[in-house]
Amino acid sequence: MKVLVINSSPHFDKGTTGGILAPFMEGMESAGVEVEILYASRLDVKPCLGCLKCWDTSPGKCIQDDDMQDLLPKIADADVLVLATPVYVDGMTAPMKAIIDRMVPLIHGTFEIRDDHCRHPIREGVKRGKLVLVSPCGFTEMDNFDPLVAHVKAICKNMSREYAGALLRPYGWYFPVLARRGLPVERVLDACRKAGAQLILDGRFSEDVLREVSADLVPRDEVVEQMRSHYGDR
Repeated sequence: MKVLVINSSPHFDKGTTGGILAPFMEGMESAGVEVEILYASRLDVKPCLGCLKCWDTSPGKCIQDDDMQDLLPKIADADVLVLATPVYVDGMTAPMKAIIDRMVPLIHGTFEIRDDHCRHPIREGVKRGKLVLVSPCGFTEMDNFDPLVAHVKAICKNMSREYAGALLRPYGWYFPVLARRGLPVERVLDACRKAGAQLILDGRFSEDVLREVSADLVPRDEVVEQMRSHYGDR
């Protein structure tokens, strides 16, 4: 089984995204698979030109010569594709969106009807694997993830991938403070590890583990006050 992780946080392994992604990857590796991770901000991926030459004059191949030439075969061959992105202005980061837009060569330009909906058929050799979202958010409420989750589910339908679920962590930026206070941050990270193992061994996440990943650790008012004390009126 091939697992490809794309981390689009500008902080790479050091930020909140990397903080919850690392134990998730450990869990997958403990289940016996090799995990490859790529960092979107370190890749040269230009925006899609919308020229659609990958559908007609050069079927399956983008005319732009950048790092997507190497990334597309990895995505096509991934049994599990993990998209890791913080929530920035109600959605994924710009580098991740650029990669998603440039995945168009993996599908045909023609239409087919799937589940009573117009879709593009995937090209021969492109796996119909699973897709997982890993995402932290600065706010406290879980509905702040809704636009991103809806977007990722739509991507799965259009790219013929199975949406396998999401690890969602509100106010992850506050974790260092909570850890210093002795609050159960490690319990959340352990749940991320369990989620990684479950995905490989069972093909899905248990609801209990996902709730633990997203669990409230402190009252919302405390998180709000912490942000106010840091930024004030700036």
